[in-house]
Amino acid sequence: MNLKQFSGDLLLTIDQISHLTGVRKSTLRYWEKSFNLCLKPSRTHSNRREYSLEDLERIKTIQRLLEQEHLTSHGVRLRLEELFPPKKDGERRRQAKSAEAGRTSAP
Repeated sequence: MNLKQFSGDLLLTIDQISHLTGVRKSTLRYWEKSFNLCLKPSRTHSNRREYSLEDLERIKTIQRLLEQEHLTSHGVRLRLEELFPPKKDGERRRQAKSAEAGRTSAP
């Protein structure tokens, strides 16, 4: 499956992310806590995680850094900060509102 064909507004569940990456759901939840500056999926009204394609790329990067480059959690955090600088709060809020508007305006 070529994910580049999909819109940037595509949101994936934790099950879908786990299936695409081979990373267990419990590990994804742990990474969300450990790498919270770079990996923070949005949440639905019922508190379910929704991962963007950007989140998917970050998860693949974390997986590569841990498994292939054998970095520690601290090393992964440092590398993620270099690769994906943290967004400003205003920019994060605008993206969340944009995603929310896209979900509520769909028929």
